[in-house]
Amino acid sequence: MSCLPHCSNTILCLALAAGCMSSCRQHKADATPFIQFSQVPPAEDGSPEQVETIEGRVSGARPGQRVVLFALSGVWWIQPTVEHPFTPIQPDSTWKSSTHPGSRYAALLVDASYRVPLTMNALPEAGGSVLAVTDVPGVTPSVPRKTVQFSGYQWQTRQAAVGAGESAYDPANVWTDDRGFLHLRVTRERDRWVRAEVKLSRSLGYGSYRFVVEDVSHLEPAAVFAMFTFDDFGPSREMDIEIGRWSEPEDKNAQYVVQPYAVPANTIRFEAPAGTLTYWIDWQPGRVSYKTSRGARSNAGGEVVAQHVFTSGVPPVGNERIRMNLYVYDERRHPVQHEFEVVIEKFEFLP
Repeated sequence: MSCLPHCSNTILCLALAAGCMSSCRQHKADATPFIQFSQVPPAEDGSPEQVETIEGRVSGARPGQRVVLFALSGVWWIQPTVEHPFTPIQPDSTWKSSTHPGSRYAALLVDASYRVPLTMNALPEAGGSVLAVTDVPGVTPSVPRKTVQFSGYQWQTRQAAVGAGESAYDPANVWTDDRGFLHLRVTRERDRWVRAEVKLSRSLGYGSYRFVVEDVSHLEPAAVFAMFTFDDFGPSREMDIEIGRWSEPEDKNAQYVVQPYAVPANTIRFEAPAGTLTYWIDWQPGRVSYKTSRGARSNAGGEVVAQHVFTSGVPPVGNERIRMNLYVYDERRHPVQHEFEVVIEKFEFLP
């Protein structure tokens, strides 16, 4: 439909046409740009290996503008990698990329002056070098998440089908036996190791967390077992007890961590001996105490193997949940030879 009225004067018509075209162009240039999603990945726990397709459309973009993607897992992480943070906009105004999983996904329309952060605690508002911001929740998986009952609590299993990325999690690698003990197992399927992970169905907050774990001295150098807190909705509030040598056979096989681990004072290494051990995380405002002792202890008794108190960088409570996972870490130097498992006899929480 033309924006011109009927006109019999040629010169007048040309003038009106020029004015109309200028007005239409100005209206189009002044239109507020916005971003849409046409394909959204499932809502999943963050994973450095798993990738999914994400795509959409931009309206009102100008030449030189691009899309920047983020996924929420504790904090907002740049996608798909920090080395390739920009997603081009195609001539038909569509965009398509890959992303690691998260609970939510965000797309920013930015100009050439935008400086890309590795992570963000919160999304920016439109303004300056950011022309538009849209975020959406991940798609709820069509298959209900498998749960297990262990030590009086409900735990959700992590699931990511084999074939998605370089690693996968299989709910079949998590089960409880006739004694009520929890088993986490890593299995081999085709050319990859399939992991196991569980997380509590709810947050417990400040208090004392106790884990009784059977002998872990059999784990190979690239095998890692972790008990930790993590908040999918950010910040991560991650605090860890990790059993593993990180593919360094000469290293001690366990550590206490308050993230970020890259801060030297945030990691304390120790040697977890053979036999059943009890691990504690006692989390209070501004303070977290770790302790490991021999045997299945329900109190402070028993021979103490290691202990440490952190008072710096300790996160406050939020939406974190306790998790346990078992996986293979960088086996290029020391390939894992056999499938393996860890048995957790008991979990206990005291507020």
